[in-house]
Amino acid sequence: MAASVRLLVRRVTRLSHGHVTVCPSGPSGPSGRCCWAPSSCRCFSDDRNTHFGFETVPEAEKAKRVYKVFENVAQNYDVMNDAMSLGIHRLWKDTLLHVMNPQPGARLLDVAGGTGDIAFRFLEYIRSQRERQRRHVARSMQALSWKDISDVYAAREGGEDGPRESRAVVCDINKEMLKVGKQKADSMDMSAGLSWVVGDAEELPFDDEQFDIYTVAFGIRNVTHIDQALQEALRVLKPGGRFMCLEFSKVRDPVLARLYDTYSFKIIPVLGEVIAGDWKSYQYLVESIRRFPDQEEFKRMIEDTGFYCVRYHNLTGGVVALHSGYKL
Repeated sequence: MAASVRLLVRRVTRLSHGHVTVCPSGPSGPSGRCCWAPSSCRCFSDDRNTHFGFETVPEAEKAKRVYKVFENVAQNYDVMNDAMSLGIHRLWKDTLLHVMNPQPGARLLDVAGGTGDIAFRFLEYIRSQRERQRRHVARSMQALSWKDISDVYAAREGGEDGPRESRAVVCDINKEMLKVGKQKADSMDMSAGLSWVVGDAEELPFDDEQFDIYTVAFGIRNVTHIDQALQEALRVLKPGGRFMCLEFSKVRDPVLARLYDTYSFKIIPVLGEVIAGDWKSYQYLVESIRRFPDQEEFKRMIEDTGFYCVRYHNLTGGVVALHSGYKL
């Protein structure tokens, strides 16, 4: 309930800071949209533009068009990821988890994580960590007396020193992507400790300081207001929490950059048409990569939000960058 109230307050606040024009017409104004006085009408202007790939569109339209893109590609999303990256996206995501190195008890929020790849890896990593800890405890108990061992098990049964359960929450604005993720979770028997939430990265439906780790993999470039999404990440993280973003970035090597551009614009849309029957959606995805800030600019944006110790690692020559920062 508290999260819902905060969400409503943030929406009203954002609207109150929006661009306002005055329409000196009758009660409804010329467009019949809003009016608080019989002689004048204050209407929110829709003339703010943003990019949708290489196209310029009104901000209100971008979210709808991005939603449609991912609604169209949801069923073939994982297959296309393998085809477009030649399977390398799996190594990028594995690297994210190894750099994260989450410990048992950690709470993860994976935003724009529809099909669950990061959340599944997180839970698997936690399970392997728990198993490692159990083996370590078993080895350490080999030198204990029977009384010491009995005391250890008695303490466990009493609930002492037991780490809390790790949980992963997958939050995505697109219901079709979440539907695919849930189907994968069921087929992999990965439902324990996993939640699926429909939510907007710019207005997360969670209370403040709820998560230890916030991840967004190949999703933040599709957000209309990246700065607002970063502010929301900071808000929902606990003090000491970590922000991690895996995203396509800027290739510096000129030879690799030319090869990458040729592959992106000439091959990927063709793969989209052949595998998913959708050229336009994959043309947009390629274009959206080119419009995203480069490594240093995005690092500055994260720092300006209020994160500390912000760093990034280039993967595959800068095709992808992993940015990380902490909330202090």
